Amino acid sequence: MNANIRAESRAYFRALGKHITELRKRIGMTQAELARALGVSQQAVFAYELGERRVSVLILGKLSRVFAVSVQDLMGMAQPARLPKRRLSPRAMRHAERLMALSKTQQRFVVRIIDVLESTNTNRRAA
Repeated sequence: MNANIRAESRAYFRALGKHITELRKRIGMTQAELARALGVSQQAVFAYELGERRVSVLILGKLSRVFAVSVQDLMGMAQPARLPKRRLSPRAMRHAERLMALSKTQQRFVVRIIDVLESTNTNRRAA
């Protein structure tokens, strides 16, 4: 970590990094998956988790969304009440990213197809 960072800052970023690691592991996410979700390199996530890199306000906001905790909880090291075991599988995450790249019209079309498939499955189970 940069030598001109004060000792209390170093301690804070190490504690924050440890908390990020715990939250990431709790939801079953790899460093690579978290890096993709944050739009940073895996090396950056590694450095955040070690407390060797400052976490920007922008990254804090993204982390809070990924982990479904408030920025205050993330910064204050408060433990969230409950986190889901796993958000999306890597494959589902790739599909979601592909869906987000589509136009709004195309997204609505895909959602309609999913709705039809769900209703077909529901009707089959009821029969």
